[in-house]
Amino acid sequence: MFSQTAQYALRAMTYLASLRDGAVNSEHISTEMQIPKPYLSKLLSDLVRAKLVTARRGPNGGFVLGRSADQITVLDVLNAVDPIERIHECPLGNPAHKTLCPLHKRLDDAMALVECSFKETQLSALIARGATSST
Repeated sequence: MFSQTAQYALRAMTYLASLRDGAVNSEHISTEMQIPKPYLSKLLSDLVRAKLVTARRGPNGGFVLGRSADQITVLDVLNAVDPIERIHECPLGNPAHKTLCPLHKRLDDAMALVECSFKETQLSALIARGATSST
């Protein structure tokens, strides 16, 4: 349901959220999260642009979260790299469809629920669940 881009970004962000101290370089993130390094570089650039990640230069440089994991939602991450697409008009371009047909209305309602759930889910909750979950 979600693109590879979205999945990789969430992996990288949850990894950064799980770190206690210091910055980590992209090579380390790539290895630990099994994300191809060129792909990760683009993702990190998008995440830095969205101010979800901060890049630090120098010998102890690398990447850290731009703010607390309690203040970053799954929706923030998705919006930075691959936003959820909502349906606002007839996908077929039918001018007779002034409002969404029942099918597309139902699909958009489902996407709204997904969007709402991700807006209410902070990275910190994913870390806490990951530490105690067996799935």
